[in-house]
Amino acid sequence: QVQLEESGGGLVQPGGSLRLSCAVSGNTFEIYDMAWYRQTPGQERDLVASILTAGGTSNYADSVRGRFTISRDGAGTTLFLQMTSVEPEDTAVYYCNADTFVRRYWGQGTQVTVSS
Repeated sequence: QVQLEESGGGLVQPGGSLRLSCAVSGNTFEIYDMAWYRQTPGQERDLVASILTAGGTSNYADSVRGRFTISRDGAGTTLFLQMTSVEPEDTAVYYCNADTFVRRYWGQGTQVTVSS
């Protein structure tokens, strides 16, 4: 089992920055890929950024490339999403995700609102 808990969401002005964190616990050695997704009401959950636990190769949605950065701490117990130059269109609930070869895990989500 893997447990994920997001934090760091809130209200931020357009053009500002915010850093999301996801605390990872449990059988972390089973995780091969982690990601951030986001979802707005009535819409599907979309991939924002992902990172492989082995090697650290990352991937970004076109809408956030160059503005957001996904990373992990050295121990692999925290996943981050550094958000810069945020736009109102970035407003969503952000979810942390972890994939093992058995199943996919999700956090409970954290709300990010970009508004002046």
